[in-house]
Amino acid sequence: MASPVLAPAPRECCTRTVQHTGTATGSFEVLANVNTYLARSPSNDGQDKHSRIIFFFPDVFGPLYINNQLLIDYFASNGYLVVAPDYFEGDIFDQIRSQPGFDLFDWATKKLTRGKEIIPGWIKAIKAKYGYCFGAPFTLEAAATDLVVAAAIAHPSFLNEDHFKNVKKPLFLSCAEVDQQFPLESRHRAETILAENKAVYHFQLFGGVSHGFAVKGDPDVPNEKFAKEESARSIIRWFDRFSK
Repeated sequence: MASPVLAPAPRECCTRTVQHTGTATGSFEVLANVNTYLARSPSNDGQDKHSRIIFFFPDVFGPLYINNQLLIDYFASNGYLVVAPDYFEGDIFDQIRSQPGFDLFDWATKKLTRGKEIIPGWIKAIKAKYGYCFGAPFTLEAAATDLVVAAAIAHPSFLNEDHFKNVKKPLFLSCAEVDQQFPLESRHRAETILAENKAVYHFQLFGGVSHGFAVKGDPDVPNEKFAKEESARSIIRWFDRFSK
């Protein structure tokens, strides 16, 4: 019997964005045949090994999108090596979605399947070389193993109950009040599952924001700006708690 769905495949709400401005400071490197956006902590720049690494599994806009790059750079500035795989293999969402006949569900489902093929080898390559709102299933699958010490997700898609039942690492969830992908009922069900399993977890809920706020929130809207920035700060504090 299939596990009940709590966060379905990406839909229209996942495609709305406000593009941010800034200069990305990371770089791209091919690891395990996967183009990877990589941002280093200033304190670890140039070093081969890193004691703290964040695997950043991006939304449908991928690591080629400036919003994701700026968020990755922020995490890195707090003392981490941050790596983000392009499991979309060069697809730039803003370009391909305007193509005739483009189907978001079909494209996203195929990319999820492809991601599951390439991510395990990519994680092994990261560990071998450096030590140690789409990306949610990869995050929770990693949190069900000993590959990571803690995990965090924001406004997820592609999740079912088993993802939460299998969690064995501390999990942080940054959530939006208005989220048809992960609505109140799903959020409460996930909380029930985590509590029943005596998991280490923390829910953070922002009122007045919607799915995608942590990456694509409008910095000119004060409430969205606060939620986006506070989500990022809280995630760093979560990782700091378990990685030191």
